[in-house]
Amino acid sequence: MSNSTSVTGNEKKKTKGKRSPCSPSRVLHIRQITDGVTGAEVVSLGLPFGKVTNILMLRGKGQAFLEMASLDAAVSMVNYYTFATPLLHNQPVYIQYSNYKELRTDNQHNQARPQPAPQCVNAVQHGNLGITSALAAEGGVLPSNGSVLRIVVENVFCPVTLDILYQIFSKFGLVLKIVMFHKNNQFQALLQYADAVNAYCAKMSLDGHCIYAGCCTLHIDFSKLTNLTVKYNNDKSRDFTRTDLPFGDGQRNVETSLPTPFGPPGFAPALGFPQGAGPSVLPVPGALGPLMVTTSATPGHMTIPGIPGNSVLLVSNLNPEAITPYGLFILFGVYGDVHRVKIMFKKRGIALVQMADATQAQLAINYLNGQRLYGRVMHATLSKYQTIQLPREGQEDKGLTKDYSNSPLHRFKNPCSKNFQNIFPPSATLHLSNIPPSVTVDDLKNLFTSKGSTVKGFKFFQKDCKMALIQLGSVEEAVHALIELHNHDFGENQHLRVSFSKSSI
Repeated sequence: MSNSTSVTGNEKKKTKGKRSPCSPSRVLHIRQITDGVTGAEVVSLGLPFGKVTNILMLRGKGQAFLEMASLDAAVSMVNYYTFATPLLHNQPVYIQYSNYKELRTDNQHNQARPQPAPQCVNAVQHGNLGITSALAAEGGVLPSNGSVLRIVVENVFCPVTLDILYQIFSKFGLVLKIVMFHKNNQFQALLQYADAVNAYCAKMSLDGHCIYAGCCTLHIDFSKLTNLTVKYNNDKSRDFTRTDLPFGDGQRNVETSLPTPFGPPGFAPALGFPQGAGPSVLPVPGALGPLMVTTSATPGHMTIPGIPGNSVLLVSNLNPEAITPYGLFILFGVYGDVHRVKIMFKKRGIALVQMADATQAQLAINYLNGQRLYGRVMHATLSKYQTIQLPREGQEDKGLTKDYSNSPLHRFKNPCSKNFQNIFPPSATLHLSNIPPSVTVDDLKNLFTSKGSTVKGFKFFQKDCKMALIQLGSVEEAVHALIELHNHDFGENQHLRVSFSKSSI
């Protein structure tokens, strides 16, 4: 980038390249910036939309000018932030077109002057943004953090898959490895970039965003790890630099959905900030605005790019001596409405579970794949079948295929149900509700003990004695207890409701 940029044509007749107000321009005016905000943070607002070429910080005035490389990028940025007001240091800032056509970088004035912006977005290929330099806007060096990010996703009410994380974070550079896991009842991931600058710009741009409107909020920190070790390429971990890694026992073949650094032909467009018009979902108060995910016309359901439209799950490595269609219905019903279940007649350790839609199917995979059930590690993946066929009349089935499509136990029939806000991974602590007033602590402890559980703790909610938390000896114990005791009949049409809790006692 040269140190000075001249104006051409009629613009020479205008002082400092002024244009008529509100006319689209590559230069954007940003107002109400609080003290302490750095140039790098201001630049991070523009990174998702394209290359940032110059920045001018007006210290003491709470303002800045940001120059984008193209008019299209500037228009996309203004369109997006018109609906999703950005926050810097938890305070809203406002963006509009500037009267300037360009920012000068010469030394003809002894006042604050534009500085070359960090080239955090220098290369664009197949819609993914690369990072090629690490200088901050003030001319300094970016903080010396590593290339591994720790990502915590809160309020996970919709599916967050490895592919979705890849699509979002690959907009800021080459993603090498991703590992997903649950810790402290939270959905977490470790993500390694090829360069520490990639990680810095991704954190600056994405921390505080919601993947979907109203849920799946990203909280991003730098990890102390310098390198991730990935043993398997599957739904939970992936090394994009190695295609020779095994899938792991029972894991689905990810060959068809394994994205290359810039995405294979046919792979869904990357999630994240739109490159054209504004977003199709409104921003969430307190966040920088949701990442781009379109919602369908049906309340409570979302169309998620990159997730096949299949709602049937293949569940394997089950214990054939203990598993039943009803048990799978109750367990998978924690994460969606189960319509049908089929245990294979000749292979009792394998089952098909049909969810209400593809979103719920993926959610069940996220939370239940790899969970221990009746002494075995259960594996859940998408099936090649689109639906579960009920047995024909006279066909031998031994009760292994069940239709639950009209079951009153569905948790998510009502799109406004609070159950959408209380979806958590399997945990040793269970949330109990709809407890009759006559039922005591000892009654509930004895009930769970009778099903083989070890009760470690128990407490009623102070404000609502119809609800309680019970902590069992292990996560597997809690899974078994949920299957056995959800909808337990206390008599007089009082049925216990059981779900996993994010809390502990």
